[in-house]
Amino acid sequence: MKSQNPSFAKKIVIFASGTGTNTENIINYFNPRDHVKVVHVLSNNKSAKVLQKAHELEVSALYFDKAALYDTKEVLNILKDTNPDLIVLAGFLWMLPKHILQNFPNKIINIHPALLPKYGGKGMYGMRVHQAVVENKDLKSGITIHYVNEHYDEGEIIAQFETELSPNETAEQIAAKIHQLEHEHFPRVIENLLFPEE
Repeated sequence: MKSQNPSFAKKIVIFASGTGTNTENIINYFNPRDHVKVVHVLSNNKSAKVLQKAHELEVSALYFDKAALYDTKEVLNILKDTNPDLIVLAGFLWMLPKHILQNFPNKIINIHPALLPKYGGKGMYGMRVHQAVVENKDLKSGITIHYVNEHYDEGEIIAQFETELSPNETAEQIAAKIHQLEHEHFPRVIENLLFPEE
């Protein structure tokens, strides 16, 4: 049963590094719903547009540096104080440290713009992925939503969604198709993880 009382809402924290289109989409998806709330957007990029978008949508937006994530427990303490039901990486480019992974087992998920295990690993993100798809003349691509572990893009796969490609599509055209898949499916997968019985 989904609670209608916002004080009992499931809490999400989003990590993002860039423009924040997925973050914006997730916030807008859950805004009309009382049972889920995005409580923080955290970014390692001080000039990331995602911070401004979060503020405009009245969600707490915080910048942190490498030391706060890796050398101290500043980011960990924010997460512990918040006690989120799910931590969502939406275009976040740093590896999360072990002390965060250990404190939130099976509560951290990532979205990758390819059909893993293809085109995963360090440095494979955004247009680099789509360019690799073009160079290999793949006839399909898609998105993978997976749990996060200590290795880039190697956590257990939760869901994959694919789209067909024509042989002459550009990386930009593929990116547009992938964004469409992300926006359609990512919030729903998050909701299903938070409410698995429904």
